[in-house]
Amino acid sequence: MHAIDTTIFRWFNSLVGIRSWIDAVIVFKSEYLGWSIVVILFLLFLFEIKNETLFRKNWNMGWESLASGILSRLVFTELIHFFWNRPRPFQILHDMHQLVAHESSGSFPSGHAAFFFAIAMSVFFYSRKWGIFFFIIAAYMGIGRIEAGLHWPSDILGGALVGIFSAWIIHAACNKKRT
Repeated sequence: MHAIDTTIFRWFNSLVGIRSWIDAVIVFKSEYLGWSIVVILFLLFLFEIKNETLFRKNWNMGWESLASGILSRLVFTELIHFFWNRPRPFQILHDMHQLVAHESSGSFPSGHAAFFFAIAMSVFFYSRKWGIFFFIIAAYMGIGRIEAGLHWPSDILGGALVGIFSAWIIHAACNKKRT
């Protein structure tokens, strides 16, 4: 698997340094795009305050998203990092481009991917259309993390699975509590 990971990583990372505007887009994707999910989620919540049914649905969706993000990022990914400290690409490959400074902490699974895929899955439980949109944003952010030299492709995939699993746990627990 490592050879496939390295090959895919090198392909994405080869986009760095071609044009300064491409580098700027990659930095935006890797560092700021995921947070647009949080802003959009807040706006969805805010615009439905007058409609009590939608407000309650969005309230549940918002809390589940937050709980799923916290569970995935601060519990599951940290637990995995504790037992498995996989080096980041910039720690191993010396002929790659790193666009974003980052500490040399564990790479697998990606905490960013876990957090934002957890939010996307939580939204998907309530709205397939918005959920798909959030999944696309989360995936695009994950690709940016690879392009910027911060993660291996399998880190993003692992983070996505941790996030989706976390959202499923929270959603199941909340539905059980509501019934």
